[in-house]
Amino acid sequence: MILVLVQMDAHIICFATWISNLLCLFNRVWREQSFPRQWQEAVVIPILKPGQDPANPLHYRPIALTSVLYKTLERMVNARLVFQLEKQGCIPPLQSGFRRGRSTFDNIVHLETQIRNAFMRRNHLVSIFFDVEKAYDRTWRHGILRKLYNLGFKGNLTLFIKRFLYSRTFRVRLGNFYSDPFNQVEGVPQGYILSVTLFILHFSEILNHLLPSVTETLYVDDLQISSQGCNMRLIE
Repeated sequence: MILVLVQMDAHIICFATWISNLLCLFNRVWREQSFPRQWQEAVVIPILKPGQDPANPLHYRPIALTSVLYKTLERMVNARLVFQLEKQGCIPPLQSGFRRGRSTFDNIVHLETQIRNAFMRRNHLVSIFFDVEKAYDRTWRHGILRKLYNLGFKGNLTLFIKRFLYSRTFRVRLGNFYSDPFNQVEGVPQGYILSVTLFILHFSEILNHLLPSVTETLYVDDLQISSQGCNMRLIE
């Protein structure tokens, strides 16, 4: 029993030392804003979508394998960023994607309420659903940084996010074969939760440009808009 306890204590001490060293590494990266080159590299594995033609490259879903250490640090940064964005009300209430206590159910209930209201008023209701093609790959990086700056985010956070977005490379792996490295010159990186937050922050601005007669909901890049009234032509 004593031997087991000694072994357990040794494991606890070793784990605590490992955590302490990892925290020192993260703090140094945060202060110096200098990343190991491997942290900005990704290996992309294409996965064929169910029932699709394997000869068509567009029928594959890319899965990006990235550094676990970097993803750990990125999740820590994302948690603090999301806290501040929610605290300051920077994300519209009608955006339900990847938010605590929110889900697609909120959007469904919102649309159902609009439909019931239209029935009660004997109105027509038209709803349109949009899914942005390759949304992450086409996101405007400068727009993200400008949005953060306008919201008052400066210092190491914006420097970290700038390094997170730029100077990234990836290779495609098929079996045991790797492609040449490619530079990712636009969009947000695949496979990171911080990419989702940055995309939501930037893309949700679309809700500010719709007419008052149009109701809308968002789940990340899935946009639903609807309008109701007695004049079908006016609704259209």
